[in-house]
Amino acid sequence: MFKPHPWLRSILKFIVYTIMICSLGYYLQQVLVVSLIGTLILLGWSYIRLYRLDYWLWHSKKMSPPMSRGVWAHIYEGIYNSNLKNRKKRKTLGEIVRRFRQGSEALPDAAVVVDKTGHITWCNRLARIELGLRFPNDMGKLLTDILTDPKLKAFYDAKRFEHPIEITSPINSNKVLEFRGVPYEDGHLMLLVRDVTRLTQIENMRKDFVANVSHELKTPLTVINGYLEMLPEEGEMPAPMMKKAISEMRSQSLRMQSLIEELLVLSRIEASTERAFDKLVNVPQMLWQIQVEADALNRERGHKIFFDISPILYVYGIETELRSAFSNLIFNAINYTPNGGVIELKWSLEGARATFSVKDNGDGISAEHIDRLTERFYRVDKARSRKTGGSGLGLSIVKHVLSHHNSKLLISSSVGRGALFSCHFSEELTYLSDESKTSSFR
Repeated sequence: MFKPHPWLRSILKFIVYTIMICSLGYYLQQVLVVSLIGTLILLGWSYIRLYRLDYWLWHSKKMSPPMSRGVWAHIYEGIYNSNLKNRKKRKTLGEIVRRFRQGSEALPDAAVVVDKTGHITWCNRLARIELGLRFPNDMGKLLTDILTDPKLKAFYDAKRFEHPIEITSPINSNKVLEFRGVPYEDGHLMLLVRDVTRLTQIENMRKDFVANVSHELKTPLTVINGYLEMLPEEGEMPAPMMKKAISEMRSQSLRMQSLIEELLVLSRIEASTERAFDKLVNVPQMLWQIQVEADALNRERGHKIFFDISPILYVYGIETELRSAFSNLIFNAINYTPNGGVIELKWSLEGARATFSVKDNGDGISAEHIDRLTERFYRVDKARSRKTGGSGLGLSIVKHVLSHHNSKLLISSSVGRGALFSCHFSEELTYLSDESKTSSFR
């Protein structure tokens, strides 16, 4: 059955309406007055329909159009279909953007996009961690106003991105970052930033390893060789002397073993290519495990150790490295605090940053030693360090682990007033869990 177009039906209705108005005016002999009234009625009806359309477009929360007939129903239906198409397009575009963001977050490099005037339009999570950018707060700001290194400014102004440059990290002076520019359409530029610290450290590591190991192993090897030379080729050595020789050689061999193990740990941390920001570390559980080990180590020292651990505070990082750093700080406090001392360990949230600290009431450290404590093989008291089995590598390991996690070791101490060792993790690495556990105090 033929169904006329809504506009054709509307035109036919308008013609019939006009004929009726004119006929009524002719019958009443008031054609102009009746025509004016009919026109006003038609105009008012049209304005009511326009009001309903405006309300639906700007104020109504309903997706479906209002009920209507004729040409207005056709208009509503057209707008509704157009909205459906646009909604599908927006959904498709949103899915594309979501996938792009997921892909960019999975990049092994920090990425920052700037427009042709150098203003930041986007950055991924690694850029916020490695460069200290705050997105979306820094969106629209000049990149060179935030990263003020002259080498980066010259690199950007030159517009020659064939060769990357290396600059010191703006938030971690121990890191070297490589900047590479990738231009694309509309004059935009993507800066890819990679941590190349390990490459610049490899040669220094090799030189330091040879020099330090040869020096540190010389003393125990000399002791062992000295006792071996004293052993007679024939006959027996007196029992007291033999007992002392075996005891000293065992002690020196254990010292060498400990030294080699710590050197291997340090070398593995320095040469690690594992990304420190992908995995969530259950720090409270790790610290509770370290507490058991600390109790065993402290059995003969008689310290009072207090553990204050937030059970819901986690960080992103590498668990084995963080365990090594935290245990070194705790075991150092036990070894170097006089018997019966007090040690306080705290894992808590300060502001928006996870914080770890170890405080003791020991002898303290004089100011001239503090800046050098994290150097390899540096000891404040060499005789005491050897007596306690210290290798001089513990705080160096702590330093490198924290550097790998964009943090640093803070040391506060004075002679006779104990020492405080602490570190703060960035807000990007801090994570509050919803799990409910009870803290461990002693």
